[in-house]
Amino acid sequence: MRVNFTVNGRRHEADDVWEGESLLYVLRERMGLPGSKNACEQGECGSCTVRLDGVPVCSCLVAAGQVEGREVVTVEGLADFAAHRSERHPGSGCASGACGTALDEARRWQARPSGEESREGGELAPIQQAFIDAGAVQCGFCTPGLLVAADELLERNPEPSDADIREALSGNLCRCTGYEKILDAVRLAAARAEEAV
Repeated sequence: MRVNFTVNGRRHEADDVWEGESLLYVLRERMGLPGSKNACEQGECGSCTVRLDGVPVCSCLVAAGQVEGREVVTVEGLADFAAHRSERHPGSGCASGACGTALDEARRWQARPSGEESREGGELAPIQQAFIDAGAVQCGFCTPGLLVAADELLERNPEPSDADIREALSGNLCRCTGYEKILDAVRLAAARAEEAV
């Protein structure tokens, strides 16, 4: 079957998709987006977390056919997604399914070689920069899922308590840390966003 959906603001088609294929497989193997990690394949670790119509989901548990006509944001699209929010929705987030790439913008889009930064100058999303600055990245396997989950939390709740952060990240397992630097990174991103307002 053919699946048409939006990934990181751009329309895509995936051909010859078997109805039992996971969204994770389609993203990694068919579309060349390896950021979401394949770890447990049971929705237990959160390493494959993406946003589906704005909601964090384990892409290993979502059948590819379920994303027909829907919008997916992966860790590779966080910088563009964050820039879009700050430019078009300052102080709030994107309503589920309300944001995307306009047809004229999509027509002007041109493919670039892999490895070329998507944002001018290679800018990172605020949560990505906070993870680096707080030393929250260790082996990096859990990092993409944590970044996607933390980004959604900060969009929904710009001033989260420690309990809010722990709850939002509770579905993401890190095998390297005691989570404190990860919590520090989310706190740092929230503090920086508050200062910017």
